[in-house]
Amino acid sequence: MTAVKITDRLTVASQPTQETLATLARAGFTTVLNNRPDNEEPGQASSPAEKEAVQRAGLAYAFIPVAAGTITEADIRAFQKIVSKAEGPVYAHCRSGTRSLTLHVLGEALDGRMQPAEIEPFGRARGFDLSGAVRWLSRRAAQMPQVKGFYEPRTGSIQYVVTDPKTRRCAIIDPVYDFDEKSGATATHQADEILAYVAREGLTVEWILDTHPHADHFSAAHYLKQKTGAPTAIGEHVTDVQKLWQKTYNWPELKTDGSQWDRLFANGDVFAVGEITGRVMFSPGHTLASVTYVIGDAAFVHDTIFMPDSGTARADFPGGSAKALWASIEAILALPDETRLFTGHDYEPGGRAAKWESTVGEEKRANPHLAGMTEERFVALREARDRTLPMPKLILHALQVNIRGGRLPEPEANGKRYLKFPLDALEGAAW
Repeated sequence: MTAVKITDRLTVASQPTQETLATLARAGFTTVLNNRPDNEEPGQASSPAEKEAVQRAGLAYAFIPVAAGTITEADIRAFQKIVSKAEGPVYAHCRSGTRSLTLHVLGEALDGRMQPAEIEPFGRARGFDLSGAVRWLSRRAAQMPQVKGFYEPRTGSIQYVVTDPKTRRCAIIDPVYDFDEKSGATATHQADEILAYVAREGLTVEWILDTHPHADHFSAAHYLKQKTGAPTAIGEHVTDVQKLWQKTYNWPELKTDGSQWDRLFANGDVFAVGEITGRVMFSPGHTLASVTYVIGDAAFVHDTIFMPDSGTARADFPGGSAKALWASIEAILALPDETRLFTGHDYEPGGRAAKWESTVGEEKRANPHLAGMTEERFVALREARDRTLPMPKLILHALQVNIRGGRLPEPEANGKRYLKFPLDALEGAAW
């Protein structure tokens, strides 16, 4: 086994033995960071087994599994966060240590503390081949648009700022308005973090886009429009969703013409983010109104496809359809294999750090709901699984806000806002 000290806070290593893990606390380490996916080779200790051994030794454990060809900025930032917040030195490992060191140097390069030309010599001096890190930076520089994800842990949602680096114009996709159902408190922490990023990067917001009316969080689209003046948009079939939920809420005064947004996109409509062309794909199944935004080489698929280890989205909401979802996924997977896919949720399966970027090729190869799947088998799998899932805890709270473009209810005579909560509205839902 090889272990190389990189900084006072970071050592990278090859796969440690159980005996090595037991001695790390005595060597001064406080955290073990596993960068190796499970099942890479026969006999490899699983993440749960390693976690148990590490915690038995009195150490903290973190799991950020990566493969050399699929590292994303989310992995890099998660690695940085673990190292910076650890109580002491971190022992990061993969099979050989190369991926762990790659995550470190990519973070240094993205933050401007290391130049690309310095990376390979840095690795060679420590016994590692970091040519893959240099290639990663080169690929990233060629990608258009630039995409920054913001993870919201309360609901597992990811929000995006999508930027044309030439014009510094951007779109915000699926922003979250903070809501605590226990206290009824609202806040704009998530949206304000996005605004701070936009200001820090010197960006101009050109669009505020929702992929669909969300069932698990409030949309911050209206709040961000007030702050930036940028137009809001959603798919044109939001009017069908409005009519559906108008009945559920017994809300005859609700406008169901989509006028709460500045633009309703039809399938095939185009728009621009700076000089980068965006295209709208109607992607029903999860909801009646879901759309995918294809902007340059990036597609924002929200509740259709999750990360390859997480399958696909449910299709049992009012107006949902597993058969329609399959057709929408097939259209997304017909995009070029190198197309970057950005999902709208991640629930950190297996205790790994949150991730949200994959590619069409990765999904076709590794997503168990898609690889080698037929429509008939997918529909049966999806419908069987959906029957076991309870409704999102905020669905009845959120839809009455989100079918109005993120507008909260108007204050009543006492100055307070009230949500309307229908009882027994979702018949047959799992508890």
